Amino acid sequence: MCSTSKRGAVNIFAPAVVSLGHLFGAGERRYKPAMSQTTRATQFLKQQGIAFTLHSYDYDPHADSIGLAAAAALGAPPGRVLKTLMVLADGKPACAVIPSDCELSMKKLAAALGCKAATMMKPDEAERVTGYHVGGISPFGQKKRLTVVLEQAALAHAEVYLNSGQRGLQAQIAPGDIVRALNAITAAITA
Repeated sequence: MCSTSKRGAVNIFAPAVVSLGHLFGAGERRYKPAMSQTTRATQFLKQQGIAFTLHSYDYDPHADSIGLAAAAALGAPPGRVLKTLMVLADGKPACAVIPSDCELSMKKLAAALGCKAATMMKPDEAERVTGYHVGGISPFGQKKRLTVVLEQAALAHAEVYLNSGQRGLQAQIAPGDIVRALNAITAAITA
């Protein structure tokens, strides 16, 4: 069911050593605490019986595009690394999942949800609604189950990557399993 990739394997009993020469002087090393591999998202997937593989990477909070930075760090095509966007559809929270190299069409999303208008949720509201930090928001295991719309183009891939509820942690998963686990709507929602 769940495994950890060799690229991002984390030994929970020993901290990882990382080079922070750019901060502390060339060659100096500091310890970085091990990343937890258990989140509400991974617990949700396990409870649903969904097969997935976890991949960790160094999260860059200063990246112009967190999704594209994740794709580069994972060595995956950006169209297979999905981003989770929190929206308000006629004032009600919902979730859109699209490829990291695409932009969301609010008009198409509103049509898919059968509402008049959709807008992006403010970051602090997204964190409050989901229980996750921006950059680590997953559609799985949110505080409250919301309507999820998955970009239908994602179904063309055997597997995609999706945030697992923590910055720097992605689940490799079959897109059909995303639809089944979340009872997601599939539609063309990118601009």
